[in-house]
Amino acid sequence: MPRYAEAPADGSEVSSGSQLTKRVNKSEEPYETVTEQKATGHPRETDGEDSLGSRGDDDVLYVKGHPVIRNGNRLCADVSKFIVSVRDDGDPSLTFRSIVLGSVFTALSSVITMLYVFKPYQAQVSAVFLQLLVYVFGEAWARLTPRPDRFKWKWLQTVLTFLNFGQRFTIKEHVVAALIASSGNNGLNGVEVYAVERLFYNRGVSATTAVLGTFSMALCGFVLAGIMRPLIVYPGEMVYWSTLPQVVLYQNLHFDRRANKDRLTKFGWAMLLTAVWELFPAYIMTWLSGFSIFCLASMNAPKHTRTIFSTIFGGASSNEGMGLFNFSLDWQYIQSTYLSLPIKQQLNTWIGYVILYAAILGLYYSNAWDAKTFPFMSTSLFQSNGTQFSTSSVINSQGTIDFTKLEETGLPSLTSATVWGYLTQNLAIGALITHVFIFYGKDMVLAWKQSRSKTQPDPHYQAMLKYKEVPMWWYLVLFILAFVAGLIVNIKGETTLPVWGYIVSLLLGAFIAPFSCVLYGLYGTGVSTNQLSKMVAGALHPGRPLANLYFASWSHQCILLSVNLANWLKVGQYTKVPHRVMFATQIYGTLLGAALNYVVMTTIVSSQREILLDPVGNNVWSGSTIQGLNSQAITWALAKDMYGVSSRYFIVPLCLVIGLALPLVHWGLGKVIPRLRKLPLNTAIIVSYAGNPYYGNTSWIWSSIVVGLFSQFWLRRRLPEIYNKYNYLIGAAMDGGSQIIIFVLSFAVLGAAGKERPFPTWWGNPQGNPDHCL
Repeated sequence: MPRYAEAPADGSEVSSGSQLTKRVNKSEEPYETVTEQKATGHPRETDGEDSLGSRGDDDVLYVKGHPVIRNGNRLCADVSKFIVSVRDDGDPSLTFRSIVLGSVFTALSSVITMLYVFKPYQAQVSAVFLQLLVYVFGEAWARLTPRPDRFKWKWLQTVLTFLNFGQRFTIKEHVVAALIASSGNNGLNGVEVYAVERLFYNRGVSATTAVLGTFSMALCGFVLAGIMRPLIVYPGEMVYWSTLPQVVLYQNLHFDRRANKDRLTKFGWAMLLTAVWELFPAYIMTWLSGFSIFCLASMNAPKHTRTIFSTIFGGASSNEGMGLFNFSLDWQYIQSTYLSLPIKQQLNTWIGYVILYAAILGLYYSNAWDAKTFPFMSTSLFQSNGTQFSTSSVINSQGTIDFTKLEETGLPSLTSATVWGYLTQNLAIGALITHVFIFYGKDMVLAWKQSRSKTQPDPHYQAMLKYKEVPMWWYLVLFILAFVAGLIVNIKGETTLPVWGYIVSLLLGAFIAPFSCVLYGLYGTGVSTNQLSKMVAGALHPGRPLANLYFASWSHQCILLSVNLANWLKVGQYTKVPHRVMFATQIYGTLLGAALNYVVMTTIVSSQREILLDPVGNNVWSGSTIQGLNSQAITWALAKDMYGVSSRYFIVPLCLVIGLALPLVHWGLGKVIPRLRKLPLNTAIIVSYAGNPYYGNTSWIWSSIVVGLFSQFWLRRRLPEIYNKYNYLIGAAMDGGSQIIIFVLSFAVLGAAGKERPFPTWWGNPQGNPDHCL
């Protein structure tokens, strides 16, 4: 992809995330100058006194000696030139130490991520946090163990060398260990299906289904990433913005070791302070998790007024309200995501949020779909009179819908917020497909041709040509194993999904995966495509909610795993880790993490069953994610009655067609109004965030906007030196501090292990919503 099809960022510049190309002075190590020459071809030495916005001979904007990356057609060149070094020290990557560290931290990341599935806000362990933890322990392994040459016995030297005692912790070992730890959540989607069965169908999966089903779902999408590497990994335009913080930090830690003491000291202090702080919003003073001036002002108002204020401004509890102007100081919800995503992506999300507020509030107060009969926000199903719909009341012993019971109970109803969430997901899926075809179609064809001829100009791709590629038959063998495992599970009949439906689910995932990967590579984010899988499953398997769940899980896993593997293959390309090592360790980490996810899921579902079934939840536990999966499965199993042409929710599937037209409108307006083409608009992202979140905690939205503006709009452009050194580092430390405390609190006092020990009630920790909205 030699060019960008549309303006890729905020219309001006994107700051460098690396210190590898900063000014060279006497205090820096000699090899840093060499690295800069490799990366740029013409290093620019400076005394560090450049005026703000000055330009050097190479027409690069420098702010006090630090380069600021441009946009447009030069983005690819600038990323390779200033952010990521092409240096390759040729160190070993797959070692005993990397496997052990990766396995240990897979356990940590899998447990924490599974906890967040049952929280009011969904999150995963920060990849940068895991990366730094691995580095600390890897360095300790190298420094605190004896070197083999200190012993005279050859056999002992051989053993200690294998154990990596006294040997330098290399960048490639670091990448492999962190890869294993981060890939531990690849099988999460399948485990969520098992959670739905336990909660709503009162049945646990058999050992055969648990093992073979998890294996199949966890690995079925790998072959797609292998086939699509020329399109989604090799081109320089496939930046994968969310990986840049990790790549920058890998190279800084291992190529600039003199500065590591200062970095790790600041990281440690930031993590410690955040961990101490997290005790307050998460346990002692929950008001800090979401405070609203409007809610505080309405504390003495009549209940009717307070209810309205809670709906509009409340957001600290699960499904409380829209959280307008509600700010959170709870970092477990804010996260460091908006410290790394480019401003072009954030701009589209902000536009989406504006639409979100107007649409959901408008639908509710206009009583669309009898909205006022049901809770304002909830992913549960309801009867027409507003009581909660019982899944078990219409399901027979085979896990299919008993239509005789359904006639007695009546069709389930959805909240207006959920309907809006569903239809925006379909808008986003349609817009994604058309957007990629219109704006990136020609570039994809060219990238494929360049890869086949090995003329892809990206320097990192060229630097990796010396390593043996993963032969395509490896991917095919893995796919055959995963496919056969899935066949066994479905033939046994526990899923109620016929074999032909299982095959169609894989084909559907294979069709959507390239579009998701392209969007993620260019923008660092994606859109939810699970809704499409539910729709197709409902049309093919009416009356079978479990079949719908399994169909969507296999289909969606193809997409998710393609994105995840492509993401890590790009990290491997940036850090020069051999292709075959990346392939093998990704598989190992995925299977290990899936097993741990399953164990944690069964523990939480058993201990918190009652609150997870509650349609609202609280500020600690929420079953919204699992409830949403079940609601989709039930309603799409009744697709003809719920979403048919004459049904009340027909707009939901119709939005898939409408979404296909949105990029065409965008393209047409760009032709009529040329200035519009300068804006980095992406209709798929806009409509995706126009319906996200439609449930759960919402107090984090405005805090994330503030974080994004501070980091990506002000800090990276005005103080790039501070941004380069500390933006990702401190963000990762804060993620780590908050997530470790949440892990401890969840099992110690918040009831994940069974017994709950709530903090005494006081003004800062009220009995109801933490933000005092009601």
